[in-house]
Amino acid sequence: MKRAVRLLHAGRLRPLPALALVLTLVAGGFAAWAGQDWYRAAHDEQAAYAAQRDAALSAGEQAVQNLNTLDHRELKRGLDLWESSTTGELHEQLASGREEFTAQVKEAKTVSTARVLSGAVTELDDRAGRARVLVALRVTVEAADGAKSDKDSRMLGELTRTDGRWKLSALGQAPVGGTSTG
Repeated sequence: MKRAVRLLHAGRLRPLPALALVLTLVAGGFAAWAGQDWYRAAHDEQAAYAAQRDAALSAGEQAVQNLNTLDHRELKRGLDLWESSTTGELHEQLASGREEFTAQVKEAKTVSTARVLSGAVTELDDRAGRARVLVALRVTVEAADGAKSDKDSRMLGELTRTDGRWKLSALGQAPVGGTSTG
């Protein structure tokens, strides 16, 4: 009788090893699926393009803010920041006019601070390392007598990627909507 009982038990699967086998197969399938998904995301050109767009926007907004912020008490630091935020012809213009501009700001004794309200990348050529941004900002100017005035403006900036970093290479006022173009 003992032998018959053993034969009955020999044909049955044990629940614990069977559960372990099923869980191992499920985990392996999930790992393969997740690995394939990760690989696709890591090699997605659109994701790389979006990352460059975000980097250009962030650098453009910061550079426009830098070029609209200046304290007459810390001119050297402020003008050094201007120069480190720019490249190309814009950089050369700022560097060559630094002495004259320093004298004007010291005489006026103004403090200007800019705050970015919003920004957008309007063009991006990742391969050429060029981008254009539109940045809306509010500039507060405090005069020597303590009077403050706010001005909202929209700036168009051109960025050039140099040494892996985006820097402003041109900056100007954006045209105001509703004006006729001759």
